[in-house]
Amino acid sequence: MDLIEAMRTTPATREFTDREIDDATLFGILDDARFAPSGGNRQGWRVVVLKDPVIRRTIRDLYLPGWYEYLGQVSEGITPFGVLNDRSVEAAARAKAAEFREAAASGPGGFAEHLDEVPALLLVLADLSALATVDRDLDRYSFAGGASIYPFVWNLLLAAHERGLGGVITTMPVLNEPQVKEVLKVPDHVAIAALVALGEPTTVITKLRRTPVQEFTTVDFFQGDAFRG
Repeated sequence: MDLIEAMRTTPATREFTDREIDDATLFGILDDARFAPSGGNRQGWRVVVLKDPVIRRTIRDLYLPGWYEYLGQVSEGITPFGVLNDRSVEAAARAKAAEFREAAASGPGGFAEHLDEVPALLLVLADLSALATVDRDLDRYSFAGGASIYPFVWNLLLAAHERGLGGVITTMPVLNEPQVKEVLKVPDHVAIAALVALGEPTTVITKLRRTPVQEFTTVDFFQGDAFRG
């Protein structure tokens, strides 16, 4: 697949067929993804392939509480777990989680409720000792260290797309990181970066909706003139 086409047609996929992903295919995806850039080429990512049904169900059960809190916040029109959120408003929205849990229990459930059934689950971890976190001392949320991990995560989706597969990056397990790490025996110096679900999409999406360049790019100043090609 042409690179530009891949960049423009790789969506977040949450609905999969029952087709299994064999180990050779999964290995190939990881083998291609590993060429992502990272600070100092330290390649601080680690991956746990989740296969055991009991472990999968456990991770699903740890995933769901945060997911319902996420939905509660979306329903109130706020950015879920946003850094700039009014915490009292957020707390009230998160308290609506029970409503979404009950609604899910009375229906067939969606991606989150069937997380343990997706064809492939990869937990991507970050070795904190390998990350150049240059914003660690700033008086704001720190995210620079992720620059050495998330290109690899994105490469997983691109490599899967090349093979006719789809997937989604989700960070919901981070909300219960201590419990997830305990289940998977992850050492203290390693943190959860993402959970990646992969499979054959039930629907192939070829057109994505994104904001035009001139709406998020300016010249010289934050409020400068829109950059136009």
